[in-house]
Amino acid sequence: MLLLPLPLISPTSVARCGYTILLMALYWCTECLPLAVTAMLPVVLFPMMGIMQAQQVSIEYLKDTNMLFIGGLVVAIAVEQWNLHKRIALRVLLLVGVRPALLMMGFMMVSSFLSMWISNTATTAMMLPIAQAVLQQLKATQTRQIHTDSTDLRDRDHSALEMKTSQREVKQDKDQGTTQGDPEHDLNSGPQEQQESMRQEVDSNFERLSKGISLSVCYSASIGGTATLTGTTPNLILKGQVDKLFPENKDIINFASWFGFAFPNMILMLLLSWLWLQFMFLGFNFRQTFGCGSSNSRDHEAYAVIKEEYRKLGNMKFAEGAVLGAFILLVLLWFTRDPGFIDGWASVLFNKKGPFVSDGTVAIFVSLLFFLIPSRLPSCKGYGHDDTGARVTAPATLLTWQVVQEHMPWNIVLLLGGGYALATGSEVSGLSTWLGNSLAPLKKIPAFAISLLLSLLVATFTECSSNVATTTLFLPVLASMAISIKLHPLYVMLPCTIAASLAFMLPVATPPNAIAFSYGNLRVMDMVKAGFMLNIIGILTINLGINTWGYVMFDMDTFPTWANVSQP
Repeated sequence: MLLLPLPLISPTSVARCGYTILLMALYWCTECLPLAVTAMLPVVLFPMMGIMQAQQVSIEYLKDTNMLFIGGLVVAIAVEQWNLHKRIALRVLLLVGVRPALLMMGFMMVSSFLSMWISNTATTAMMLPIAQAVLQQLKATQTRQIHTDSTDLRDRDHSALEMKTSQREVKQDKDQGTTQGDPEHDLNSGPQEQQESMRQEVDSNFERLSKGISLSVCYSASIGGTATLTGTTPNLILKGQVDKLFPENKDIINFASWFGFAFPNMILMLLLSWLWLQFMFLGFNFRQTFGCGSSNSRDHEAYAVIKEEYRKLGNMKFAEGAVLGAFILLVLLWFTRDPGFIDGWASVLFNKKGPFVSDGTVAIFVSLLFFLIPSRLPSCKGYGHDDTGARVTAPATLLTWQVVQEHMPWNIVLLLGGGYALATGSEVSGLSTWLGNSLAPLKKIPAFAISLLLSLLVATFTECSSNVATTTLFLPVLASMAISIKLHPLYVMLPCTIAASLAFMLPVATPPNAIAFSYGNLRVMDMVKAGFMLNIIGILTINLGINTWGYVMFDMDTFPTWANVSQP
């Protein structure tokens, strides 16, 4: 009601569309309605306000990018269904070892890799229990080591006591007037105090290590999601918005081009984040960090925990191998569809007369295979009996629709559609043009400063709003601004999209943060201190990337012809 004067006083399409966007922004930030429900408001408001016809609005809710999202998630569900992600995680941890800093590095590597393909939340939820089991074993082993060391020390002290007693008796024979202290009392009190001090030190070290590992898992899951187009929803929102706002962009954002820019940025961000978390929680003792010198029983026992978890998985089953094969096939098809520097298989076979085959086509094709490939090899003897006692002659497929239905976040499909509807409404109503003209004075500011400031703004905004809502609201505005000041649209849209995933400072900012907060005895200030520096690191690395290899990849020094779109 407070916003109603805007369309009432100025009954224009621009004001009415602005009212809708402000209302949805308010609802998305406060989450007074579920995010997906808010995303459906354009279906009601745009037709009632005369901005778009109902049919035009509704068709925005299932674009090619939505199909890419659905196909990518089906593959992720198959990976989780057959525990392939857990096997990969434990295998990598067995390779890196259990020294604290190397263990942190191992968890960050695994978490970031898995979150490139499955959801950040699922990655964090799987990795943190494994991390806690290893950490508890490290603490238990170190506590036992203290007890053993104290026992050895007490035995040595008793031997020293006997020697000193003999020396005292000899000295007393020589000097009867001299009184000696009680060495037994001195030697009994020393080991107990030393043991308690060592135990407190172990508890303190374990608490810091637990905090560092917990934060490293959730942060690296968010960082890893930026590396692939399907890794996190904001990436897909960017592709959808670019395709919608700039129809002649020649598929500039696809799986291969995104990976070429974002993967090096992810590696750099991950390395700097590891160094910061290492410094903050573990310090820099390179002898302990990289395992210089001989290993001890603590390392062997913690390693045994990981090895036992891996043993429980057993040998790789046919279903796991089939899922792995389909996953590798998907990645290869994505990379080779249109790599850019040579003609891809899609260009040679299907896209001679236009962009018929897209990354979404590939994702759905591979997804269909999971409903066709059996989960076990054919057998003449059958596969046991079902609940009714009848003999089962055919195995279940790798996935069933019931499993997909239970795990598919359909609300994200509506969120994506709501974003595309807003972008179209802004374009049709003329709001995009108005916003672009209003931001024209920014042309006087250097381009790198615009990118840096906008990335900082988006990273701050996403701390208190979902990254999906943040990118949905900001990207159309950024596109209009870029057109107005004749700046390459990706120069501001790409960094801000990745910056929307840099929600590191608050437990409520992302589900991975909330999961990590429930482990590791974390306080809010721990996350704020660690996350603030990681936000700075992320913003700097993103802008470094867009001004170096990204500048060359996307030809940022010229205003592209496909960005010369006619606006109402």
